Amino acid sequence: MVAKPLYGILSDALYIGGAHRIPYICIGVLLQILSWGPLALFPVAGKALPSLMACVLLGNLGVSIVEVAKDALVVEYGQKHRVVGIQSYAFMAAAVGGILGNLLGGYILPKVPPTTMFLIFGVLLSVQLIISLSVKEGSLGLAQPSRYSLPRKSISKSFMKQISNLVMAISEESISRPLMWLVASVAMVPIFSGSIFCYQAQCLHLDPSVIGMSRVIGQLTLLTLTLLYDCYWKKLPLRKLIGIVQILYASSLLLDFILVRQINLQLGIPNEVFALCFSGLAETLAQFKLLPFSMLLASLCPPGCIGSLMSFSASTLCLSSIASGFLGIGLASVIGITSQDYSSLPMGILIQFLAALIPLLWIHHVPLSQPFFDKVGKKGMSKRTRKNRRVGKAVLDSVFVYRRERESESQF
Repeated sequence: MVAKPLYGILSDALYIGGAHRIPYICIGVLLQILSWGPLALFPVAGKALPSLMACVLLGNLGVSIVEVAKDALVVEYGQKHRVVGIQSYAFMAAAVGGILGNLLGGYILPKVPPTTMFLIFGVLLSVQLIISLSVKEGSLGLAQPSRYSLPRKSISKSFMKQISNLVMAISEESISRPLMWLVASVAMVPIFSGSIFCYQAQCLHLDPSVIGMSRVIGQLTLLTLTLLYDCYWKKLPLRKLIGIVQILYASSLLLDFILVRQINLQLGIPNEVFALCFSGLAETLAQFKLLPFSMLLASLCPPGCIGSLMSFSASTLCLSSIASGFLGIGLASVIGITSQDYSSLPMGILIQFLAALIPLLWIHHVPLSQPFFDKVGKKGMSKRTRKNRRVGKAVLDSVFVYRRERESESQF
């Protein structure tokens, strides 16, 4: 997580074989194969803690590299081809993958041993690696090294230059203020996902398949929300949309309160049905909230700094999620939630609900409008705008040139 910005800066500064996104995806996938392969082919590797930790760390390293390169590739493709809202398509694809993955995993897991599962993961990753190797970055119409790279400078100087560009980008208020609001809105909400899961399994005795299927329902809901956003909601003012989503997210946390207090039984709804339909709703809304911010950052991201900025934002979100988890553990300890006593869990959920409403007090840090969706983006640009875009992209060393251009197109 901490090293994610380094991957983004490296992918922006260093080209491999004339490309700077696809090769890093291939490297990340290869690292994942090397992590799952030993667990599948050498069962003893999964029994020894040091080797198991090494495989897990190697796999996480590969996932981080792939995520950074993938996010940067999506943003760069959207900017290059002026495709508005391409991040929503990426969210849809991820949601479909989550649905299929959870269904496939839920079906296979009870029927096959863990080593076979690891082997299946390795085969799927190998297919992904073959597909990635067969894709040429030039076929996507992305920029060539002559435009962004600095061939006369050493790798260290290019790396430092990229860090300088990243610092200039995140120091701009149009980027830093909404990013800080998003990070704070995640970090300050204590998460009780572990306690809720244990309560459902130990006290309500819910079947694991019900809990697993609730994740499938959550991914299906995320897909539906993303489709609605792409068709209708991206026309709404950004601040209004985020405010509504935050209120809905806070309210969805109370669904766990209803389940713990067994209010659903008083309404005639069995625990299995209630958990299946509503258990993953809060997590789904938390994921959906990232989509408008992802599109906002993509629209403001200067060329040549895409991987650096997107990886930096991903890292800060990971850090905020970790802080939220630690806050939940600390709060659970203070109010006395244990594996044998869940009597204080309703109080913790109410505190969680109130904490989720607090970010609304400084929602003015979120821009009023969505600069990536305007009449210019839908009907085409004027000659003057297209000329300014070309000038802003040509002067890559000046992040401020591109920044001023974005500000002139966006009304906050």
